[in-house]
Amino acid sequence: MKFEDIKTLSLGDMAAVDEVIRKQLYSDVVLVRQVAEYIIHSGGKRLRPLITVLMAKAFGYQGNDHHVLAAVVEFIHTATLLHDDVVDKSDMRRGKKTANELFGNAASVLVGDFLYSRAFQMMVSIERMSVMEILANATNIIAEGEVLQLLNCHDPEVDEARYRQVIQYKTAQLFSAAGQLGALIADQDIQQQILARDYGTYLGNAFQIIDDALDYSGNSSEMGKNLGDDLAEGKATLPLIQAMKVASDEDRDFLRSVIIEGGTAQIDRVMSIINTTDALTYTKQCAQLEVDKAIDAIQQLPDSPYRQALESLANLSVDRNH
Repeated sequence: MKFEDIKTLSLGDMAAVDEVIRKQLYSDVVLVRQVAEYIIHSGGKRLRPLITVLMAKAFGYQGNDHHVLAAVVEFIHTATLLHDDVVDKSDMRRGKKTANELFGNAASVLVGDFLYSRAFQMMVSIERMSVMEILANATNIIAEGEVLQLLNCHDPEVDEARYRQVIQYKTAQLFSAAGQLGALIADQDIQQQILARDYGTYLGNAFQIIDDALDYSGNSSEMGKNLGDDLAEGKATLPLIQAMKVASDEDRDFLRSVIIEGGTAQIDRVMSIINTTDALTYTKQCAQLEVDKAIDAIQQLPDSPYRQALESLANLSVDRNH
């Protein structure tokens, strides 16, 4: 399936999710509404809520609570974006000015808190303790991942294991929860929930790895952010880590100094080293391995258009330019 086919298959469900989001964004405080609506409606792919919807349908779910859970997942994701952009001092996301650039850091942080708390109000309405447990654990681990990433900035000693720990916590955790929630709401046993959770984990890993590759190979206008943003922040992501692993001593020392200093003044030489060492090829191969594991995790699900959509979604996570 192409992404357009997946969107068509899930059109009714995702429209229902959007309606839940619209209603739950309401606040008597005008600034809360302005910031929340700006970031929620700024062109995101809605991948995480889509996983919840598709997984629930793949398990034959017939109710409506998956719409609420999908909206909860999107609110949590959006809250992390608001906080991320403040921490990273980002000024562009999805081709638009970030909320912190438009409304200021204080408003972005506080509206992120509003979205977190609204998400917990919504999950309480489902009246299932297991839902609370999954999402409470997920939000806590995501916060740990943010701190780990902060500690790793400007550190040239970050290796692939430390990098993978960050993406596992920071990105894959919410994908994982999104998958498991779809199985849970369809009343699947723990074994099936684990398969759905694993699908999300591997897909989240692949998605982030490709995001990090695109930071050195994409097009700024297509990605909706500045090329080399990770480098500017002193983040040693997989392309840089692999390049340092196989580069000459001279080039390795240069890359170490760039990570320590941050900035993009030397990006042309960095790109040259990454290309010479085939670091992007290695990075994309790592992402493809994660996709293969994601697809393998759901092979026990009954064959249906929804399972096929989940498989296609995994493949599309690596075959993209933004």
